[in-house]
Amino acid sequence: MKQLFLYIIVPALFITVMPVQSQEQTKDQIIVIETQYGNIEILLYDKTPLHRDNMIKLIKSGFYNDLLFHRVINNFMIQGGDPASKGASKGVRLGSGGPGYTIPAEIEPSLFHKKGALAAARKGDNVNPQRESSGSQFYIVQGQLFSEEQLAMMQSGEHHTPFTPEQIKAYTTIGGTPHLDGAYTVFGEVINGLEVVDRIASLPTDPYDRPLENVTYSIGLK
Repeated sequence: MKQLFLYIIVPALFITVMPVQSQEQTKDQIIVIETQYGNIEILLYDKTPLHRDNMIKLIKSGFYNDLLFHRVINNFMIQGGDPASKGASKGVRLGSGGPGYTIPAEIEPSLFHKKGALAAARKGDNVNPQRESSGSQFYIVQGQLFSEEQLAMMQSGEHHTPFTPEQIKAYTTIGGTPHLDGAYTVFGEVINGLEVVDRIASLPTDPYDRPLENVTYSIGLK
């Protein structure tokens, strides 16, 4: 079962710091990820204010300018947010970078991993039992379709809490990655540009799941 373990090499000095929160937030904040394949518009959730405010802070600082989607797995997700990806040579293994802090988990049961969900990458439970999120790395779910029977098996095997009608409808109509529910903070969703996510997810990749052709992006506020 695929996981979103963020770091390939655990940095020796990784400081946990509460992100600076902005007092300027308004509801329905939309961000725009610009790529060579088109734009992805994402709504940031108000139910996850720490993650929302942190992403807005980083966007305003220019942190997300000219980075790469460094990890791409078809029928699963596309991942970015590693500052070391900026200008990285082809073939270099990426995924261990960040801003130097983590964000406390904001795992909200009503926010789940349907197709288009924006969530925070993190280290694994063995070194991160509090499930704190990376300060900058994120992934966008592509996922796949599930039948009601498959969801029922997942639930009966205690691999998922009881699915809500909303989850069942989403996972059987647009798809997603239900096995990640409850383990990672979901803090937004794509409202325009799912076809761009599909295009990026389908790209050929190297053994590290990095696209053979660099997929550069920048993120701005709408």
